[in-house]
Amino acid sequence: MQALLDAIATMPLPTDAERIFHGRGGLHPGCTHLSLDFFAPVWVLTSFQPIAEDALARVDAALEQRWQQLSPGAPLNWVFQCRHEGRSDTRTMAGTVPDPHWVTEAGARYRVHVGKGQNHGLFLDMAAGRRWVQEYVAARANTRSRVRVLNLFAYTCAFSVVALQAGARQVTNLDMSQGALGIGQQNHRANAVMANASFLPHDLFSSWGKINRSGPYGLVIVDPPSYQKGSFVATKDYARLIRRLPDLLEPDGHVLLCLNAPELGTAFLQDQMRALAPELAFVERLANPPVFADVSEERSLKVLVYRAPPLDPPGEAPPSTEA
Repeated sequence: MQALLDAIATMPLPTDAERIFHGRGGLHPGCTHLSLDFFAPVWVLTSFQPIAEDALARVDAALEQRWQQLSPGAPLNWVFQCRHEGRSDTRTMAGTVPDPHWVTEAGARYRVHVGKGQNHGLFLDMAAGRRWVQEYVAARANTRSRVRVLNLFAYTCAFSVVALQAGARQVTNLDMSQGALGIGQQNHRANAVMANASFLPHDLFSSWGKINRSGPYGLVIVDPPSYQKGSFVATKDYARLIRRLPDLLEPDGHVLLCLNAPELGTAFLQDQMRALAPELAFVERLANPPVFADVSEERSLKVLVYRAPPLDPPGEAPPSTEA
């Protein structure tokens, strides 16, 4: 646990929701079960195995000492979540958790819930993906036809918020969870970007008609769970989705493919894209935030960018209509 305590003792004052310590990356022996996040004003310690009470007391003391250095006089708020054998238990260890609880990232506001459940409403490891979407849309915001975005597995719609802030023409959010989309709507209202967003609480694989009617899209975002029974299982369902991508994209449109499954490497997506959507060209893999460094990049979050062919391929003139 010493690496975690050292990280606490030297951390700067966070300004946004962010990860502070990522033991799951395997770079800190003895701490591979631990992560520490800051969802202002609450610290969240997560362990993937039980922790003794005396160890939790050491974390409490370290947080209290550093917090008083960073924010003198402010109360310490922190919760501990243990995820073990398919169950999760969350305890408030000090202070309180706001209700409602709002945090910021890069100027956007998001509602989170750190007191229960394993997903808190904002995936911190996807910060680079949200930044890429913001930059992609902003670069096209002044064109005659601004970007129309399809956000699949939208969850609480953070991608949609940043896209609309950047000037997207319209965003279609689809997710099976009506509750998650409800929080997504709160996020849109909190950021004053509700007007050009739509929310579809549907199963993707039975909703292609609705999706196609809103397209084609300049950007398709695919950020599914790696394994969620009844919703999406990457090993069998990603292929079904990839086959549809070329028909969803405008000429020169882009797709952001995401996969957070340590057991599946980059080749899992790349091989299927070559086989099932060969007309889409690989552009890049986005680098994860530095704090999420991993002993193996193949185990970490994969975020890949692909591009549809332009309307007129470079160097190829349109066919003549003269006799």
